Amino acid sequence: MKFLVTGGAGFIGSAFVRMLLSSAKPSTLINFDKLTYAGNLENLAPVANDKRYRFVHGDICDAKMVNDVIAGEQPDVIVHFAAESHVDRSIHSPEPVFETNLRGTFTLLEAARVHKTPRFLHISTDEVYGSIDPPHDADENYPLRASSPYSASKAGSDLLALSYFVTYRMPVTVTRASNNYGPYQFPEKLIPLMISNAIEDQPLPIYGDGMQVRDWLHVDDHCRAILAVIERGRAGEIYNIGGSRALPNIEVVRKILAALGKPQSLMTTVTDRPGHDRRYALSSEKLMRETGWNAGMPFEKGLAATIDWYRANPAWVAHVKSGEYQSYYQRNYANR
Repeated sequence: MKFLVTGGAGFIGSAFVRMLLSSAKPSTLINFDKLTYAGNLENLAPVANDKRYRFVHGDICDAKMVNDVIAGEQPDVIVHFAAESHVDRSIHSPEPVFETNLRGTFTLLEAARVHKTPRFLHISTDEVYGSIDPPHDADENYPLRASSPYSASKAGSDLLALSYFVTYRMPVTVTRASNNYGPYQFPEKLIPLMISNAIEDQPLPIYGDGMQVRDWLHVDDHCRAILAVIERGRAGEIYNIGGSRALPNIEVVRKILAALGKPQSLMTTVTDRPGHDRRYALSSEKLMRETGWNAGMPFEKGLAATIDWYRANPAWVAHVKSGEYQSYYQRNYANR
């Protein structure tokens, strides 16, 4: 198979590229990425010289370039990761999430429709369901209740992608995953931010009371689920991908501090994020039933391995935390 992966230099996209090219399957892969602040070709160093791999520097909103690449490569499947994906950034500046997540998705769908791409997989998020009261878990028919510009843009792009299946019979599938963690994650999300700050003995900013509950999914389990959907999922369907390990944020941070031998006093309470969802919870029963996938990484084992990776890669962390990251961090946390 020939894969066209958008956003393949990002955290989840690069994990998928590495996993696919490390498998025994004779796949070829084109990575189409704009290389925004979260896109990092260092994430792909292990596969950079693989003859099955090609990188294209491009913007998914550039209709001509997208059309030329799809026309020239004729991929068997498009796996669409590319997105502005951070809630806090979408609150500070909503426009980029709508430009990339909606217009970019539209541009890809149109080119795939014109060139009759055999398979289109749209990668989304559990945040489209909004905050879910216990003890309920969201299945694929749960109402969409987006709370931030980011989640609203993803909900919109999900509906747009599914509309192409209904209207044009285009073979589109949507996946919605819970919170990912693992190596190579940009340190603006909870786990890598807390690990990197703790290693440096810097304050760990905790939103509000820290009791926001998230379901944690190791990035490799997520990538295996995506492959399962490509191989055995049905067009026109939505598949939730959850880690089945829900924990309050503050408990996750305490586990990180304990693993690093750092004092709990490093935790610092900051004003909560506007519209902060209280609890995310997914049911993955449909995915497991139809594809046979299961989340295989226990959270404590995955967290320990992730901490070890950040400890072992200080140069990578220092590089991604330089420049633009510093101004964003000050803007987001300094006045809270």
